[in-house]
Amino acid sequence: MEPSSANKGFFQQQPIFRNQLYDDTNLQRVIKLFLPSAVFRTVEQEIAQLSDDVLSPAIFDWITDSEKNLPHVRGSGRDSFGKPKSELVVGEGWRKLQEFGIQKGVVASNYDTNNGQYTRLVQCVRLHVWEGSCANTLCPAAMQDGAARLLQLHLAKPASINDPVQKRVFQDAYDRLTSRNPARAWTSGQWMTERTGGSDVSQSETVATFSPYPNTSQTPLADKDTGIPLGPWSISGFKWFSSATDSGMTILLAKTQPGKGLSAFLAPMRRYNPELTSPTGKKGGTELNGVTISRLKNKLGTQSLPTAELELNGMRGWLIGEEGRGIQEISTILNVTRVHSTTASMGYLGRGLAIARSYALVREVGVGKGRRVPLWRNPLHMRTLATMTGEYHAMMLLTFFTIYIMGLEEAKGRGQVDSKEKSVLEERIGRIPPQHVAPLLRVLSSLHKAYVCENTIPALYGCMEALGGVGYLVNSESEHLNIARIFRDACVLAIWEGTTDVLSSDTLRALKHPAVGKASLDALDWFVSTAGGVVEGGEMVVREWEGLKGRLEGGDQMELLAEARSITFRIAEILMALLLMLDVKGDGGVERVVVVKRFLGKRGFMGGDVKAGVKEGLDIDTAIVYGPGGPQGPKAEPKL
Repeated sequence: MEPSSANKGFFQQQPIFRNQLYDDTNLQRVIKLFLPSAVFRTVEQEIAQLSDDVLSPAIFDWITDSEKNLPHVRGSGRDSFGKPKSELVVGEGWRKLQEFGIQKGVVASNYDTNNGQYTRLVQCVRLHVWEGSCANTLCPAAMQDGAARLLQLHLAKPASINDPVQKRVFQDAYDRLTSRNPARAWTSGQWMTERTGGSDVSQSETVATFSPYPNTSQTPLADKDTGIPLGPWSISGFKWFSSATDSGMTILLAKTQPGKGLSAFLAPMRRYNPELTSPTGKKGGTELNGVTISRLKNKLGTQSLPTAELELNGMRGWLIGEEGRGIQEISTILNVTRVHSTTASMGYLGRGLAIARSYALVREVGVGKGRRVPLWRNPLHMRTLATMTGEYHAMMLLTFFTIYIMGLEEAKGRGQVDSKEKSVLEERIGRIPPQHVAPLLRVLSSLHKAYVCENTIPALYGCMEALGGVGYLVNSESEHLNIARIFRDACVLAIWEGTTDVLSSDTLRALKHPAVGKASLDALDWFVSTAGGVVEGGEMVVREWEGLKGRLEGGDQMELLAEARSITFRIAEILMALLLMLDVKGDGGVERVVVVKRFLGKRGFMGGDVKAGVKEGLDIDTAIVYGPGGPQGPKAEPKL
């Protein structure tokens, strides 16, 4: 017997990661359900390469750097002589990760490629594999995506932009938002929150005044080289949260006239100042566009992300759309950023489960009487991982169903692919009737984020716990194992872009709205009845929906408000149950059937023994976690 020491004795073998596109059987099934095989084949090689790249040592080094060298304001906001000066500093790791994402087209791919109604789905598969390694750079990318979508809609309607100069400004911004060139590309802010309230923006204290320069030749420029002018609106106020302080532009809300409501504005973050002097005496340079960084937020997670309080004093911008319709304009962005938030939750959970799976293959534990087995042969551990994997799969289906509906809505402007190309979902229930697409999206955009982002947090905690004490450590020495960082970062996703209660209230509002509520109920009713009619046991779920629909139709909105969260979650569970059943219909092994039965039993859709006809032992749980054949089985590409 020899004693151990700091450098001698047992050392745990490092877990080995595999390409997530091929290692995650749940992701494979989601792709197969929602994407036609022909569409996936055109992008598979690129996504497979991305899935390799995001696990490279360079990426993990940049993550560590972004967490160690946190964003800060140089000189605490003043120069050496005390003069106010807002200069944000971010680390090299943050910049490199942001450049990587831009070059890979994490936003641009939704605008410079055309897979018809599946374009958004393909983009979100890319996002899913990148999320766990992006170190929060996909937060400003989400707002960049939303701003690009908003400008795309306005540029597609010439009547909405009468001023040719404004059109040139919007086109330049759109081109930058959708660029794959880091030197040219912009991310975007989305400034709504003020001290008067979080999601309640009605009490905004930001004011915009129309005050164009009398001589256009004297109009200051946002950029000297392009000649893009600053806007005719002067905006002042205080924004309480800005999670893209290093962005190239922002979309913000402000009041213009008493009683007029909020309006939306586009404002570049920087402007050209001919009076600025460099250390060598050279005249001319750029500065923030009427913005002062009051302070950076000190947060539980997302520490690499520069989130600030900003004071606006004469920030120059351009009105988007009509005065007083800012909420309607910003809702376009929210639809996109909420999908990004939920995709981030699933990307984080997918990475957390990948870490837990790989750790279980190399860690041994005692099971009594001197016996030791690898964790993946421990029945209790595998049942725990199988339970989390089943929840992950259900939430993945709800997330990508929402993305699928969004893709249908966005395809109205880009056209659909050949009608002969169908996904498995479309083969099983047909195409979504056009009249149901927008109402479904109206409900799902709030509902899916409310459920998924909230329930990801305990699931990620379970992944952290699956590594024992090592999972609780901030493993910057082995960044690929750092579930603690991922867990901290994921916690915000249930808060920003609408807390769970806010989104639940919005879901109820969509279903009870006097003008569009019936259309939303009808759209949900079509999907539930159609899906329930083609899957075995679907009548159980349809009955549950009929009861809930009756409560919604007969109840007063204010009376139902206290139950908004439980109503939202129950609708989410109904949709997930049907999607699980559609996924397994005619194309699922025993382990997939067990996942469905466990979900139905836990959610109270079926009574009695949910294990009927199946012996649910270690082998079944192992197949749920690692796929058919277990960890020793082949990890082939998904057969789509």
